[in-house]
Formats: sequence, C-alpha cells, structure tokens
Amino acid sequence: MYFYAYISIFIRCKMNEKKYRLRIIKKLIKENKIDSQEKLLAMLEAENVAITQATLSRDLKLIKVSKVSDGSKGYYYSLLEEELQKVSEEKYIMDINRGFLTINFSGNIGIIRTFSGHANTVALALDTLEIDEILGTVAGDDTVLIVLQEKITSSDFLKKLRERFPTLDL
Repeated sequence: MYFYAYISIFIRCKMNEKKYRLRIIKKLIKENKIDSQEKLLAMLEAENVAITQATLSRDLKLIKVSKVSDGSKGYYYSLLEEELQKVSEEKYIMDINRGFLTINFSGNIGIIRTFSGHANTVALALDTLEIDEILGTVAGDDTVLIVLQEKITSSDFLKKLRERFPTLDL
C-alpha cells in the first residue's frame, strides 16, 4: 500500500512539474524570438525552471518545436502551427483507436489493455494529448498503467474519454 502511495505521489509531482515546464516553454517561444537552446535555458532559469539541456531537447521534440527562418538574421524556435497540430492530434487519436482493447480501474489507477506491441504507442498518445486528468502512464507490451489525478473518479475519466474519443468501445 505504501509503495503505491509513494509511486502515485512521485508520478503526480513529476507530471505536474513537466506540464508546468512545457507550458512555460510554449509561452516563452510564443512571446520571444529565441535562436538557441542556451538562450531558452537562460530564460527558463529566469522563470525559476531549472532543467538540463537534454531534458529541454526532449521537451522541444515533444511539443513539436521547429526552427524557422526570420528572413534575414537566421533561425528561431517556433511552435507547430494550429493546423499542423490538429493533424498531429488526429494521428495520436488514431494510434489510441488502433491499439485500445479495454480499460479497468482500481481507485485512481487504471489498466488499459492493448493489442500486443501497441501499449507504448497508446501511452505516448495519451501523454502527448495532455489529458489533464492523467498524472502519468507506464507502458509495457500490451498494457498501459495510468494514474489519475487525486480527485478524478474512474467514471469522470471514462466520460471524458468518451467525449474526446467517441469511437472507442468503452
């Protein structure tokens, strides 16, 4: 019991920290012309967000940041345009639809069963789609462990899934 409580707290802290960090990175990129990771790291530090360059690289990839030309002085970071983000989101939804079999809960811990080899893809899609009710996911070969936020019930979460993924057989 204590082990599960510790894991739940650890995942909650890490996921909340990550969501906050990603939100700050997006804000900084939208509001500034940033041409290097070093500058972005310095700006994050000024926002009291301390991360390594390796973590920043992974975050930039996760939120689909690219470098675009400003026409004269070089390249700067830019977020994916809304239309491209929509296409990207549709691909993640297709990944969930393609791999999903069942979902069951015990408290705020859920198990998603997938077709063999699809668990990682489903977990990545859930993480990338930033479903606020999910603290975190852990994927195996055909199973995804999901941990829900403290006050979210399984029925609330299933209702949200039905709204967001109407083609899933829940």
